[in-house]
Amino acid sequence: MKLIRFGAVGEEKPGVQLANGTNIDVSAFGSDYDEAFFGNDGIEKLSAWLEQNESSCPVIDDSVRLGAPLTRPSKIVCVGLNYAQHAAEAGMEIPKEPVLFFKSTTALVGPNDDVIIPKGSEKSDWEVELAIVIGKKASYVEEADAFDHVAGYVLHNDVSERAYQLERSGQWCKGKGCDTFAPVGPFIATKDEIKDPNNLNLWLKLNGEEMQNSSTSDFIFNVQHVVSHISQFMTLLPGDIISTGTPFGVGLGLNPPMYLKEGDVMELGIEGLGVSKQNVKAYK
Repeated sequence: MKLIRFGAVGEEKPGVQLANGTNIDVSAFGSDYDEAFFGNDGIEKLSAWLEQNESSCPVIDDSVRLGAPLTRPSKIVCVGLNYAQHAAEAGMEIPKEPVLFFKSTTALVGPNDDVIIPKGSEKSDWEVELAIVIGKKASYVEEADAFDHVAGYVLHNDVSERAYQLERSGQWCKGKGCDTFAPVGPFIATKDEIKDPNNLNLWLKLNGEEMQNSSTSDFIFNVQHVVSHISQFMTLLPGDIISTGTPFGVGLGLNPPMYLKEGDVMELGIEGLGVSKQNVKAYK
């Protein structure tokens, strides 16, 4: 199943994308895609409800905005330097264990919403990433059990301000949590839709030029390792997002480096998780 949310900012409603690409409104199911939904077998209950009610669900016009496909989670946990080739382009050693940081939940926006360059920023960058959505509370989880705690997967652009991240006391959160810096979607694919999250093609284009094209098979730490590892340090709640890192091809790694500017267009996608597109605007 593919979960979407649609409507104006702050007024999003739950929906589902059918196998033929049609989006339908499932508001009548009575639950948004939040912690309670994911933590109380919401996916299974919605699937059963659709068997009886799909034909009566309104079709959503293609012109309607898609929002982030889940409500604001309790946290967005990110893994840095999780692709071997990206670590090399950044000139950093392969980490011995996952490097973790947080993105602010206020950075979350829809898949095709504008990305706003922060006030005074000159080094905003792009990062296509596979993100995991947690489906069951996870604390001290073993790798062998990690997938039991996954609800699904979603496309994420981990937009990053490199000066804030690396030049301001080395505090990554400063460069990661700016407003609009977490476009997510278009949909959450439930885990049964994705055969192997550790072997997915992912790519990003800037103004039509391919900048990133790699595979999650280049992970240093795979999905189950990441879920297990993070759960050793904090409780993951249903609906939480884990973003698994970006492959090589970011602006920081180019020679000379290249960063986002007003008028740029980012288009990105992951095999099985759709495509998103963000126009870049400057803070006004």
